[in-house]
Amino acid sequence: MRSSQANPAPTARERILDTSFELFAQRGIRDVGVDELIEKSGVAKATFYKHFRTKDELALAYLQRWYEERSAAIDAAVKRHEDSETPALLAVFDVFDEWFRQGTAEVSSFLHVMMEMGPNHPLGRASMDYLARTRAQLADLARAADLDDPESFAWSVHILLKGSIVAAAEGDPHAAERARRMATLLIEDGRDGQR
Repeated sequence: MRSSQANPAPTARERILDTSFELFAQRGIRDVGVDELIEKSGVAKATFYKHFRTKDELALAYLQRWYEERSAAIDAAVKRHEDSETPALLAVFDVFDEWFRQGTAEVSSFLHVMMEMGPNHPLGRASMDYLARTRAQLADLARAADLDDPESFAWSVHILLKGSIVAAAEGDPHAAERARRMATLLIEDGRDGQR
């Protein structure tokens, strides 16, 4: 058992953010009210507003945190693939497969918030920005693999990822693996010009 010093209690800000992670991921931004966030996180109203002036500000922090966790998970999976025969480009599908099997609600957050809030709302724009950053991460992997057109590859793989999110939400337990097989064809196609 860890001592309380090794694993300190979460701060009020962390409790609020943890609560938002649970509620926003499961129900969306609009369905969750500030009073519920305050009650479930166990903080006073003044404490909530000390850390987050608005629910939208909290939602932006939620999206930022999810982006950081998502990117770190993809980077870690890529590192695990560096010494294997499987292309590191496919590591992202391993990450999504694990999340789908665990029922990780956050996996659809960027799509959900973008659709829920719309592209003109600050939260919709933030979601689109994080999606664009994910595409840039995929393009960097494609560049490192010497594919012919890294940007086009990133868009195509991103379409597969987004489609697998929807398929997993519909109940397909093999959504990530199906998308992975299609991505393998994209990699082969991206290397055709090098042969």
